[in-house]
Amino acid sequence: MQYYQSNALFLRMLKNSYQVIGVMSGTSLDGIDLAQVLLEFNDGTWQYKLMTLDTIAYPEHWRQQLSLAMKATPRELKLLNEAYTLYLAEVINSFISRHNIQDLDAVCSHGHTVLHRPDQGVTLQIGNNSVLARIINQRVVCDFRAADVALGGQGAPLVPIGDRELFGEYNYCINLGGFANISTESPNGRIAYDICPVNVLFNKYANALGQPYDEGGEFARSGEIILPLLSDLNDLPFYKLGAPKSLGMEWVLKEVMPIVEPYKANPRDVLRTLVEHIAMQIANNVTTTSKVLLTGGGAFNVFLLEQIVFHKAANYMLPSKDLINYKEALIFALLGVLKLRDEPNCLASVTGAKHDHSSGNIFLP
Repeated sequence: MQYYQSNALFLRMLKNSYQVIGVMSGTSLDGIDLAQVLLEFNDGTWQYKLMTLDTIAYPEHWRQQLSLAMKATPRELKLLNEAYTLYLAEVINSFISRHNIQDLDAVCSHGHTVLHRPDQGVTLQIGNNSVLARIINQRVVCDFRAADVALGGQGAPLVPIGDRELFGEYNYCINLGGFANISTESPNGRIAYDICPVNVLFNKYANALGQPYDEGGEFARSGEIILPLLSDLNDLPFYKLGAPKSLGMEWVLKEVMPIVEPYKANPRDVLRTLVEHIAMQIANNVTTTSKVLLTGGGAFNVFLLEQIVFHKAANYMLPSKDLINYKEALIFALLGVLKLRDEPNCLASVTGAKHDHSSGNIFLP
């Protein structure tokens, strides 16, 4: 192992093998994903092995608090950040203890996004602070978005460098999470951007039908398309913008809900319309000859996948269930390792920042 001074506080960690935990909480509020990952660097390429995996569902009170966080005052956000850090530490400590995980190089945590307005120079992921490192008694790498926004970037998507390093055999990598995002290689480097909302809307209308999510898309399958709503959604100005571009819940509340809510429609019909809208937007962003990797919770929505294929018959690939569920946690593990190596983990071609950089903070226990 080699170390040398990279800044006033931390040493660069260079070796061929890293055991880390990737921690991810997405906008769909399904829960906290934890992935124990072995990452190995040999002959200029990265390989990974998914080891212990778990998802801790959010208790209802945390789902409520996190869903309302963007409306909080600065003081309320400060208190929420403190409380969430303690909760996140409890979840991580329990994961490490239950599975007797030892000899970690780091815990690489995304935190939970409560504010994301890169156009205003604002992004905030709570749970990203030195307190977390102290409580779990591990080196923590976190807060990957803030530096990119400070450099004029979108702060998102951050996954594309992992797509390049770990899944480069695919023409496109699409994650169907709270939002759909896509990454691909271009003549000018890797590009990536958010496509449209997915589970942040699906889950909302499944909740109205008494379920946490629309399993297999069966609620949507039983509904009818609301053609004027579909047209209004497809006309949203965001879809006409070029990359880089990213989405957050603020955009959903400001741009999408004022379109959907006036219809006062049956939730099944809203879900059917959303499936069509999302399938059309995804189809607009791939080619028929492409090989497409699909991951994220939306990859289990059979009806959505059927409609995507209907609109664009590309070569869609579904990996193992573990990779579908934990790809983002895996890639945040890689982002943390790249930060430990003081190597770029954020691509200017993706986010629009002034230059590639090694983003994130490192906190020692």
